[in-house]
Amino acid sequence: MSDFRFLFYSDEGQANSDWHDTLAVLQYAAPKAPLQKQVMVDAYGKVRAVTEHSGKTKSAQIQVDPAAAEKVMKLTRRLVSFATEFALYGNIWQQWIAYMIMMHENPFTLTCERRPVGKTSTMMKLAEKDFEIFREIMHLDLEALGKATGTDILAMMAKYHMPFAQEPDSGTGKRIRILSSKLADAADVKSFGEIISQHYAGYGVGIYGLYKAFRVAEGEDALRIVPVTDTEDVTFDDLVGYEDQKKALKENTEAFVNGVHANNVLLYGDSGTGKSTSIHALMHDYFGRGLRLVEISKADRSKLSQVLAEIKKRNYRFIIFLDDLSFEENESDYKELKAMLEGALESRSDRVLIYATSNRRHLIRETWGDRQDMEYNEDIHRSDTMEEKLSLASRFGVTIYYAKPNAGEYLNIVRELTKRNGIEIGEKELSDIARKWELRHGGMSGRTASQLITWLRGEAARLKEK
Repeated sequence: MSDFRFLFYSDEGQANSDWHDTLAVLQYAAPKAPLQKQVMVDAYGKVRAVTEHSGKTKSAQIQVDPAAAEKVMKLTRRLVSFATEFALYGNIWQQWIAYMIMMHENPFTLTCERRPVGKTSTMMKLAEKDFEIFREIMHLDLEALGKATGTDILAMMAKYHMPFAQEPDSGTGKRIRILSSKLADAADVKSFGEIISQHYAGYGVGIYGLYKAFRVAEGEDALRIVPVTDTEDVTFDDLVGYEDQKKALKENTEAFVNGVHANNVLLYGDSGTGKSTSIHALMHDYFGRGLRLVEISKADRSKLSQVLAEIKKRNYRFIIFLDDLSFEENESDYKELKAMLEGALESRSDRVLIYATSNRRHLIRETWGDRQDMEYNEDIHRSDTMEEKLSLASRFGVTIYYAKPNAGEYLNIVRELTKRNGIEIGEKELSDIARKWELRHGGMSGRTASQLITWLRGEAARLKEK
């Protein structure tokens, strides 16, 4: 008798609830697998595989629990929600098993995240005990399980049809489908393990392997980093103009993901000029190469050191994103940020950079009061207070300025966006509308131009309805 999930089960006695619900229905299954295993579950969700070694094997007698149908119903509801969340279709059961394998962090998966585990390594041999049973569960006869539990609802998950449009190829759903298909087609346990090992090496494990961006959330016991599931899929091509700025940002990020020394970056300048859009575009270009974005809001900036401690040991390249970074005169949080950027006792991680955007070049509000302790001795010397405040911006090795567009650049942005959105309008009429729009909506900027295009699309739709 050997424990199922030697590596995929927590010794703390707290089984993952999704796993627990899944395994709770398997006590009714007797899969016809080569090793004649009968999967059984106890109250804690621990699974044991009992193998009959002799030719005198007797078929397992399955006793249906009165609550069997309810357990199957609960699991099926979860599978439907899972399919909806990731826009999945086909064999949801197999995709579900693949998803949970993708998400489980343990010594094997974290080792594979750094490099594929060798076929003959002890770690792989230990994991193969788990893969043997995973493989059987993926090929479980759901119709037979339905007969054993008195309901065939779970069997519907083997051929799940989604009535709406499929998710784009770049979506996380596609990655789940691909891994599921490969695992289902694996010729044997060794092939099964190699596929999983290669997946972890290529994409990682857990939430960091599946999602592009993250944010900070308060947990019951400690800080939690949670995924942002609805990230805006923008590219650098969506930002019209600012070619020099985009080039500088991409060059620094390219060096970072390649493991070459790179700098923290400050994007500053007028509002609505595309600073945040540029950061978001990095996710599109570099996600497949291990780049992840962790956004920290103003309210959570005091947790910056905790976030760094949480992520710096993972095998990804993390950008900590501080949007609209600025400090008021009476705020002192900037001192911690200065230490994080450079000068702290703890060594800097080469896997983490800080990218910030701000409307202020020097980030901290400066008043004439900061100059009250100036010394007048032939020459004027800046005060220590002012030097301390201005030194924060200098801690960013790369600073990139985003200026408001002039009239010609603004009209070019509007013109380009109308083409991309298929809006047909005369040049003079478009120019007149664009100038009137910017006068009423905060001046010339990329954001103003984008808002104008949204309005024009709405107007076109209303005219079409009439």
